[in-house]
Amino acid sequence: MAGITVKDVSAHSFVKAYAAYLKRTGKLEVPKWVDIVKTATHKELAPYDPDWFYVRAASVARHIYLRKQVGVGALRKNYGGRKNRGNKPHHHSDASGSVLRKVLQALEKIKVLEKDEVKGRVISQDGQKDLDRIAAQIVRAVEQA
Repeated sequence: MAGITVKDVSAHSFVKAYAAYLKRTGKLEVPKWVDIVKTATHKELAPYDPDWFYVRAASVARHIYLRKQVGVGALRKNYGGRKNRGNKPHHHSDASGSVLRKVLQALEKIKVLEKDEVKGRVISQDGQKDLDRIAAQIVRAVEQA
């Protein structure tokens, strides 16, 4: 399957498959505090899914694949949400920068991302090959079914 990229598959199926791949390989370094941390200040509880760190890493990798040059601030805005202020109107609240920074650092360690000379992170050549390979596997699985 030549020419299949991440853009050719749905976001949900790609993130699910890549998160499963990251968990299966065991290369991604997961911090020990992932079971107790909130992902943003506007959240009340930690995520219910025990594998949320893998899912977030897969989602961040896809986001950077599509947008080329992304920093922590842009990711905070992207993964933020509405803060419940009671009777007052909702306002946007950014996601946790520490969690996203740790995700970026973990993806850098396994050579999916690399730091850009100017600012932010970019996808590495090896990372792009990995992501395209996962996308091709998804397309093959859909065609066989």
